[in-house]
Amino acid sequence: MPGRHVRATWRLARVTVHVLRGVWIAWREFDGASEAHRCARIQWWSARLLMLLGITVRPSGRFQSGPQLLAANHVSWLDIMAVHSVCPQARFVSKSDVKAWPLLGWLITQAGTLFIERENKRDALRVVHQAAEALRQGDTVAFFPEGTTSDGRHLLPFHANLLQAAVSSGAPVQPIALRFSEPGHDISPSAIYIGDTTLLDSLWTIAGARGIEVHVSVLAPVASEGLDRRVLVQAVRGRIADALGLSADSATP
Repeated sequence: MPGRHVRATWRLARVTVHVLRGVWIAWREFDGASEAHRCARIQWWSARLLMLLGITVRPSGRFQSGPQLLAANHVSWLDIMAVHSVCPQARFVSKSDVKAWPLLGWLITQAGTLFIERENKRDALRVVHQAAEALRQGDTVAFFPEGTTSDGRHLLPFHANLLQAAVSSGAPVQPIALRFSEPGHDISPSAIYIGDTTLLDSLWTIAGARGIEVHVSVLAPVASEGLDRRVLVQAVRGRIADALGLSADSATP
């Protein structure tokens, strides 16, 4: 469809300029900048990237103050930007191969991301300790307990390991339910990022779509004190499943 191709090309041209501007801002401003300034820039850049791709953010709920561990379901590579558009102070835990993404990987690193080699159990323990220390220092840490993206219609099993950081530090866990939609589809087919879909394939599909919305639902926090991480992960998963309106079958580990 010529109209879709023109729309995608125009949007991607603007996104490219925006990514380059983000690199310039991070390089020139982040070294020695205040936390407030960094957060303001991260929030602006994330929200504008989504806007340039034609995506509208629909937030609901409120984040509490103080250190917290954010746990969100994982649908797209855009999830980090969606959360950063409403909670720019979040330091994400992300798989290490994200660092290899052209330009975006460098920008994600500059946002304070903690990287993990998911296949390496020793590295997972290192990141748990690092995340716990960040929480003790008052930071907000975020991760995707599914470990990979789903099709948005189901929740994959949640991994409990990183929730140990909340248990160890006494920080609450803040569940976040993410859902992408578009006209005619409660679950956006354009935003799905699974299987053999590459980052460039996903970019092209999203840029050519119309009316995509990302719903960022901030749910009631779960106290971690005195809980085993396996009990905690089931409570968090249940709240996200309920918010997404998933059936028992689609939310069973």
